[in-house]
Amino acid sequence: MLLMLGCKSSQQEEKKYLPNWESLQRHPVPDWFLDAKFGIYFHWGPYSVPAHRTEWYSHHMYTEGHPIRQYHEQTFGAVDEFGYKDFIPLFTAEHFDAEAWAELFRKSGAKFAGPVAEHADGFAMWDSKLTHWDAVEMGPKQDIVAAMEKAIRAEGMKFIVTYHRHWLYSWFPTWDLKTDASDEEYAGLYGPVVPQGTFVMANTPTNPLPDDDFNQEWLDRLDELMEKYQPDMIWFDNKMDIIGEEYRQQFLANYYNSALKWGREVVCTYKGEDMAVGSAVLDLERSRMSEKKDFPWLTDDSIDWEAWSYISNPRYKSANRIVDFLVDVVSKNGALLLNIPPTPDGRIPEAVQSRLLELGRWLELNGEAIYGTRPWKVYGEGSQEITEGHLTEHKNPPATANDIRFTTKDGNLYITVLGWPGQQLKVSSLGKNAGLLDKEIESIKLLGSPAELSWKLTSEALEINLPSEKQGDYAHSFKVNLK
Repeated sequence: MLLMLGCKSSQQEEKKYLPNWESLQRHPVPDWFLDAKFGIYFHWGPYSVPAHRTEWYSHHMYTEGHPIRQYHEQTFGAVDEFGYKDFIPLFTAEHFDAEAWAELFRKSGAKFAGPVAEHADGFAMWDSKLTHWDAVEMGPKQDIVAAMEKAIRAEGMKFIVTYHRHWLYSWFPTWDLKTDASDEEYAGLYGPVVPQGTFVMANTPTNPLPDDDFNQEWLDRLDELMEKYQPDMIWFDNKMDIIGEEYRQQFLANYYNSALKWGREVVCTYKGEDMAVGSAVLDLERSRMSEKKDFPWLTDDSIDWEAWSYISNPRYKSANRIVDFLVDVVSKNGALLLNIPPTPDGRIPEAVQSRLLELGRWLELNGEAIYGTRPWKVYGEGSQEITEGHLTEHKNPPATANDIRFTTKDGNLYITVLGWPGQQLKVSSLGKNAGLLDKEIESIKLLGSPAELSWKLTSEALEINLPSEKQGDYAHSFKVNLK
């Protein structure tokens, strides 16, 4: 007995992650993430209240000459009279229903979900002992993170949180004595005093860099967040490279070691070069890969072409666009994290709900070609050309019926065509001349239909004769049973 306990203790000791990249790169990406493919999160906070143009309202309202500054002064008054802090009491969330939200996420087909725990504005959406600028003491007067954690897990999904606090460093003009951002009384919200001109976009050197106090608070809040709610995934926005490397490494070690203690398999994400390759999962923003990758990756995008938070004049993507995006991403070894924008009083707009439910209906019919799959030898074929790079999704043309994507699972091949091709589907990648199909085809079915389809394999293509009636809308998935 003593020997067995000693052996177990030794094994746990060997598994411990150290705060260096070499150790952290040993952390595996869990199977649940590789299988899940689709998740939902939401930008929701005091920045939702003005509902004007962008979640960056909280930053732009302090920028002299900016159109949002002009709008703010006309609508709410001068920034020295009505600052960002004054939106917090208007962030009421009286219609917030965590159980209803989680049920909607599950019905949409999401396998992981959760809130933005803290955006760039310094307002924590959980019950924090480290600040009184949180959703329990102010605004909603309830622990949003706790409510969502309970509801999301109850619906059988993995729970995630996202963290953007590093952007707080110089987000507000704490150097400007003409605004409330410089008032020491509000330093817990607006952050430390920094020199004028410190704010820069991501991937640009910040001078001066945050000091140890800011770095430590960044880490302390993360430690509190993870210990209270044990998230299955912690997602980071970009610009995390302004945080000292040793603090980023310490966070990852803390998270991975805590997960061993919790008995959870966890995922951390990063953007750009904010963490070492292989230490966490690479995440793209409003973009995707043009080719299949040999490593798993994530992309985050908003259902609104214009903003991440709720705005009064949204331009929502169609369910068809989201489906095509998801299929393309999954074929290239990626997963999609879709953002939605709740209203400040805690409602999910009807137009958002309808799109999520449409997506759920599509996944109910075609999810076999998505969930639990892995990339095939090639991601697909067709005329759609994808532009890679940060914030490039708006440049990508819509897919058509000649765009085809492949996935594989349990020895079977799935063909998903991003539009109804008519009477026959021709797949040139599976023609004899392509040399990619190394097993004989036993049968082919259209997902959602019980009938076996007739087909012919020629030198140029696999030709599948289609039924007169299509199954569902948007993309259509075919299961190719291989001998």
